[in-house]
Amino acid sequence: MRLGILGGTFDPIHLGHLRVAEEIGEELELEKIYLIPAAVPPHKETRPITPFHHRLRMTQLAAEESPMLETLDLEGRRQGLSYSIETLKEFHKIFKPSPILFFILGMDAFQEIRTWKAYERLFDYANFVVINRPGSQSEELKPFLLSLNVGFGGSDKEHTFVHPSGNVLLYKEATLMDISSTQIRELVASGKTVRFLIPESVRAYLVEKGLYGSDGSAR
Repeated sequence: MRLGILGGTFDPIHLGHLRVAEEIGEELELEKIYLIPAAVPPHKETRPITPFHHRLRMTQLAAEESPMLETLDLEGRRQGLSYSIETLKEFHKIFKPSPILFFILGMDAFQEIRTWKAYERLFDYANFVVINRPGSQSEELKPFLLSLNVGFGGSDKEHTFVHPSGNVLLYKEATLMDISSTQIRELVASGKTVRFLIPESVRAYLVEKGLYGSDGSAR
């Protein structure tokens, strides 16, 4: 099984997340991409985070837009902080035998990977797909990757690096949408429209539940 994993706080999930998942799933011929909302993100700012059950439901609604996408509540079922290393281990227990996993993340998140729990071991459990972000350059990746000292070497394929485990790290271009969850929360709080930034089902849910300061009016 060739499976993708896209995690995030998803507060809320938006079309930028979904478009990246769809494009990478198609390009790498993945059977599924699993969206994994973080229950207790270890690296988030001190602002209050929307309760997990709301973020999970919004992610489930968004995943219904595509047959390639599915949502799992793995991190909501675990106690404590939501560490990616534990999620990857769980995937190997759930999907047997030996799934081929592709862990998808943005360049900005990847550049903070030294702060992740047991980051040196992450590459033993999955291939990594690093997505370009506005302002990032592919030339930044190789020196950063080598500085991690986890054994990555070059490949005859462009933007592909091989780990001693046999897993690879791929640098991929994707359609960049200048959308952020922070922007969406601020727009809702100020009474402005968020149509065409998030799926309509997600917009209807956050209005229904009064999330982000919504007063329930049609936006």
